Amino acid sequence: MRGPRPLAHGYGRLVGPAFTLRFVPAREDLATPESWKSPRSTRGAIEAMPEGVIAVVDAMGVKDAGIFGDILCARMKKRGIKALVTDGVLRDGEGVHATGLPVWAQGIAAPPSVAGLTFVGWQEPIGCGGVAIFPDDVIVADGDGAVVIPAALVDTVIEEGREQERLEAWIMEEVERGVPLPGLYPPNEETLARYRAAHPAKK
Repeated sequence: MRGPRPLAHGYGRLVGPAFTLRFVPAREDLATPESWKSPRSTRGAIEAMPEGVIAVVDAMGVKDAGIFGDILCARMKKRGIKALVTDGVLRDGEGVHATGLPVWAQGIAAPPSVAGLTFVGWQEPIGCGGVAIFPDDVIVADGDGAVVIPAALVDTVIEEGREQERLEAWIMEEVERGVPLPGLYPPNEETLARYRAAHPAKK
């Protein structure tokens, strides 16, 4: 996802199913403080979140309307939400940090969401940071940012990802031994043959 980045250091790597929320451009008859009392509100969405999900919010990349503040983030933390990922911004920066909820966003802004956005729903397909995300896709977020793994591809990514990690760990060992990079990274056929000899495929 383009845009979301960790708002603090030390979150580590978090993985969980996506619980999606969506904003659209502000409409004066809908984006009002009164709308926060509606059953179809960010408050209602938070109460519908099951424990262990990562909330992913489509804020259209808007950077001058904070979608959540400290109280909503505190409630998410209390409900066992793993993290919040958005291509927008939050408000109440210090308060949000104090809640302990890990957040990936584009920053902090004082105005509330109704200054530029209208909340329209949850658990439907969204776009966040230029990426299509469906409910229950798997989100992986760490110090580099956040990515989405389509639910149907999770097993394949796990299998191929583990092998890639093993290969790159071996390449790092070779680098530490003083092996030059050409032909090592990316590995040519000779290098792959040496790797496979050192790490035979498991049957």
